[in-house]
Amino acid sequence: MILRDGYCLSLWQDTVDPYQTLPNRLNNVVFDVAIVGGGITGVTLAHALQKQGKKCVVLEAKNLCFGTTGGTTAHINTLMDNPYSSIIKDFGKEGAQIVARAANEAVALIENTVSSYNIDCGFQRTSAYLFSQDEKQTSELSEIYDACNTVGIESRICNGIPVPINFRKALEIPGQAKFHPAKYVHGLAKAFEELGGIIVEQCRVTNIDEGEIIAIETTQEKLQARILVYATHIPPGINLLHLRCPAYRSYAMAARLQEQNYPEGLTYDMYDPYHYYRTQEIDGEKYLIVGGEDHKTGENTNTNKSFLQLESHIRAHFHVHEITHRWSSQYYEPVDGLPYIGKLPGARENVLVATGYGGNGMTYSHVAALELTELILMKESKYGDLFSPGRIKPVAGFTEFVKHNTDVVTQFVGKWFATERLEELSALAPEEGKVVKLNNETMALYKDDTGLLHAVNPSCTHMKCSVAWNAAERSWDCPCHGARYSIEGEVLNGPADANLESIELRSLLEKED
Repeated sequence: MILRDGYCLSLWQDTVDPYQTLPNRLNNVVFDVAIVGGGITGVTLAHALQKQGKKCVVLEAKNLCFGTTGGTTAHINTLMDNPYSSIIKDFGKEGAQIVARAANEAVALIENTVSSYNIDCGFQRTSAYLFSQDEKQTSELSEIYDACNTVGIESRICNGIPVPINFRKALEIPGQAKFHPAKYVHGLAKAFEELGGIIVEQCRVTNIDEGEIIAIETTQEKLQARILVYATHIPPGINLLHLRCPAYRSYAMAARLQEQNYPEGLTYDMYDPYHYYRTQEIDGEKYLIVGGEDHKTGENTNTNKSFLQLESHIRAHFHVHEITHRWSSQYYEPVDGLPYIGKLPGARENVLVATGYGGNGMTYSHVAALELTELILMKESKYGDLFSPGRIKPVAGFTEFVKHNTDVVTQFVGKWFATERLEELSALAPEEGKVVKLNNETMALYKDDTGLLHAVNPSCTHMKCSVAWNAAERSWDCPCHGARYSIEGEVLNGPADANLESIELRSLLEKED
């Protein structure tokens, strides 16, 4: 079992052991490339560059697959969330064809990697199915079918789908895939280290000093690199990308069925938000995996309800023996439907980023690896300017706005509050959190299962928005740009790179020192 960025443990994180990194030395080394983030993007890119002779280091704040890679449902597809019909309208036929080519190359890269290193991750090629359930959806499905043919994605109208759900029309897209994402990343990390690459876990980057040689400060050591890549799902700090990639939560469950009629393939309905279905076999045991009920991060006041709705949906269509795992995960949705891969806006040419994958992280992570490898080695873009973050237009007044929002809020230094008064005010049940106000001071308060109160400053350290309680994952989530914190205020998800301020609580019965 490996740790993750929330209370609910995913199927993937529950079925692997923590990755054991090789001993390493960072002192007096100038790396060619430092990659921040030990998820599927960071490890894939690091391996690709190390294989080409670059000296690379991966810096992971927690452990490999701690974040979204460990919380995905791991659909590997060329059928994107933003359909090709929309991509053609927004980026033209040629742009949509580039997306289709990139997606096919990404899936092939995963398959070749699994084969080359004999990674035991349950990789399997399969078809994807998209089905409609009303007239409007059927019309949209026809447009998607035509667009797939236009951009060269093989597809066909079919008479049946793998899941026992009524439908009007269905589309089959062969050549998709599925796997165990954590086992894949661990296998690739091993291959990267065997090539001489270095992975440092429990190593959060705290500051960088940009220059021809980038000075990097971390919670462990200082190091230097010629190029730095943020593969952290969303870059830290304050950047134009945060205004172009709103954060969403998606919910997933793994179940064992009463009969062995587990559906093959990857299947999707067409509601917004949509449901998605697949099966994975792990250590001889099959699991049905269903996801959906998406919403913007921090905007759902009852996250447990999302799980209840998802479970109700599953049980309405499948004969469930037991729900074995339930978890939620975060993704960032680009406003124009395509990811941002390339130079980080506002930074020097040697600071790069990959973000905005939407619900296609397994595919776009490998598109990012292919694109960034080309940019670093050849100084040119593999896919033209289609995925370039430079397509974001500067916002008037943004630089001045940043200046007024970069100071970490520390308004509780030297103050303390009485637990008895907070108990009376909040009336919290065990394992419940709430933002409360006492003596004109606002705080985020949580009561654990022993009755102990935990209090933090609710002002997000990213841009000072007020956090909201996530009951399902027992975390404090920021509705503005998706930063998430533990009950103790520790950063779980960026873009925040500083913890919430802790608030001292004392009992009135305690004697002061």
